[in-house]
Amino acid sequence: MLLSTTPSIDGHTIHEYKGVVTGEAILGANVFRDLFASIRDIVGGRAASYEKVLKDARDMALAEIAEEARRLGANAVVGIDLDYEAIGSGGSMLMVSASGTAVVVD
Repeated sequence: MLLSTTPSIDGHTIHEYKGVVTGEAILGANVFRDLFASIRDIVGGRAASYEKVLKDARDMALAEIAEEARRLGANAVVGIDLDYEAIGSGGSMLMVSASGTAVVVD
């Protein structure tokens, strides 16, 4: 399955549009992660635990759109858009949503 943020894929011709596909992943940020991230904010540096959660959520959302595209008979998804949000009380949940167009390419 080819996944692309661009509206086309170089070297491939789109032969059929199968429709819009979406995927979401919502993950809780646990208390220990929050504590260590707060410390990291004070002393500086990257919050690796949050980065890992965001990467995991992004991978889940992309896997969902790839699976939905397969069910539609597509072999690629183009025009992928990724959105990141903190939701829940006090931003305790991290959400990644992905959408794109499922297509058949050569």
